[in-house]
This record gives sequence, structure tokens and C-alpha cells, in this order.
Amino acid sequence: MKRVMVTFSDILMPTKAGLYCPPGDFYIDPTRQVDRAVVTHGHADHARAGHGAVLATRQTLAIMGSRYGANFTPAQQTAALGERHKIGDATVWLAPAGHVLGSAQAVIEAKGVRIVVSGDYKRRRDPTCARFEPVPCDVFVTEATFALPVFRHPDDTGEVAKALHMLEVFPERCVLLGAYSLGKAQRLIGLAREAGHDAPIYLHGAVEKLCTLYETLGVRLGDLRPVMKAEKDEMRGHLIVAPPQSLNDKWSRRLPDPVAAFASGWMRVRARARQRGVELPLIISDHADWDELTTTIEELRPEEVWVTHGREDALVHWAGTQGINARPLSLVGYDEEGGDHG
Repeated sequence: MKRVMVTFSDILMPTKAGLYCPPGDFYIDPTRQVDRAVVTHGHADHARAGHGAVLATRQTLAIMGSRYGANFTPAQQTAALGERHKIGDATVWLAPAGHVLGSAQAVIEAKGVRIVVSGDYKRRRDPTCARFEPVPCDVFVTEATFALPVFRHPDDTGEVAKALHMLEVFPERCVLLGAYSLGKAQRLIGLAREAGHDAPIYLHGAVEKLCTLYETLGVRLGDLRPVMKAEKDEMRGHLIVAPPQSLNDKWSRRLPDPVAAFASGWMRVRARARQRGVELPLIISDHADWDELTTTIEELRPEEVWVTHGREDALVHWAGTQGINARPLSLVGYDEEGGDHG
């Protein structure tokens, strides 16, 4: 693309409301209510209600509608992956991010410049969403949730196998698997099904609602049953999926001697597992680990890398050692610790 004299910040700039594109007069995942937003995925720290107009994938719009009600914005604009949309003097299109169902990278083209905003992403395969696709660009805006060399996530299937093995070892108990209700829970169920686990899986109400939505969006998850309608004894030897905060609250008392498991990239930090009373920590994340982050930057080799919400300094330093200009954006309002969807 032929470029006139323009700086990258003329195309995209950090503001108190989030990343703003002046040529198109829109924001990417704004943290405050704005007139026009492009939303990368349905997690609440990226997808907020009250914007004047929202452009996102069909699945992300459905997730927002489920969480906030049908009137979460006066104007919804559905964007299929790869479909170009002209907004003001900018062109926007979405590419798969591999984070959760409907997640996308926002690709902005204006004045001969292409900037890609990754949103949250991971590189490994997920049976419930489209896999990340690298998009060549001048500037790559990357998340950095796990941007430290200590965070190298193991193979997902091996971690899920640990939970299924527990069911065999302790058939009189159940495995209570704490997993973020949107994305992580459905991914774990999908991985368990691929491992040959066809038995009923019991769900907390918050997880059940989103699994039902996934099913309506074409993701098959097998035999799922609500915990609230099950007898205690029938759940022995079964997998129970619930939000992480349910591991130690009154809700879990209805379960038969549960093995407390928690699926998160933060389970690499054993102190976190101990603090939460987790018996079976599973290192499974919907965010890119250190190797995925660095491999992506090496593959793209953009003119600049902008780093946001996470371990910004470590990734900026690494990029500099590779001869790539990088800077932290220090945006606020996102779940920088990865929270329960880490």
C-alpha cells in the first residue's frame, strides 16, 4: 500500500476511553461509552454496553446480547471475518483471534497504513472457535497477559487428561472444574469430548446459559445437565463445570466430595493454586503464552509493536533485542491480571 506522509498515531492512538481511530472516528474495545465501537470479543473488559453503535462478529454480538440484553446498543453491525467495512476514511475488517467464540483481531487500514489490534488471542487450536490467523501489518498491537518467559503453557490435551484421570481414580467423588463461564468452560468441555469423554457433564447455571448460547451458534458440546436438577449421588464420577468463584462457596456443598480443579494460565504459579484451595491445578489458558507472543511478533515483523494490558515491559524489552521498535501503551480498564479468564 502506497503511504503518504503520516504517523502511526494519526491512524490509531491511545486515549482514556481506549484505542481511538481518528480517520474512522471509532474506538477499539472502548472502556467508556462512545458513539462507535469495534469490539474484538465478548469478555466484559472488552465488550461493554451503552455504545451508540457496535461492529463485531455475529457471535460476539450474540454474546453481548445474552449478557446485556437485546438493546445493549441502538445499532449493531455484523462483520463476517475478512469482510471489509468502510467507516469514515478508514477501512476495518476482522480476522480470527482464537481466543473465544467470535473473537477477532481488528484490522484498520487508512492512508496507506495497516494496523492490527490483536485483542486477546492464543495460537493453539480450540475446538470451539476459529484459530488465530496472522495478518501482515505495519503496527501490531498485542496483548501481554502472559508476557514473561516463565509462562509456557503445556499441551491442553494432557491437562484435560488429568481431570478425566481423577474421575477414574476417585469414582465416588466428582471433579469440580473451575473455568471462566465464557470461552474456557466450553473449550474444556469440547476437549473432554474429543478425548472420548461422552458421559454427562454437569453445569453451574452461569455456565449452562453460555453453553446453550454456544449450541445455538453451532458449537456442539454433548450431554450437558444442570447441577440444580441433579441428585447428589448421580454426580459421583462426573465432571462438574462452574465459575471459579464457585469452588469454595455454598453452591459446591451440594456436590459429592468434589476434587477442586481450576483451569487457568495462572495455575503455573503454584502459590495461586494454594491460595484458592485448588487440589488439581490445570494450566490451560485462552491467552497466548510467552512463546506464542514472541513467535507471532517474529512472524509478523511489523515496523512497530504496541503492547497493552499485561506484562508490557518484558515484551517491549524482548522486541528491542530483536531489532523491532516497541512501546507500552499502558491502557487502563482491562483485566491486566487475566482474572478468572486467564
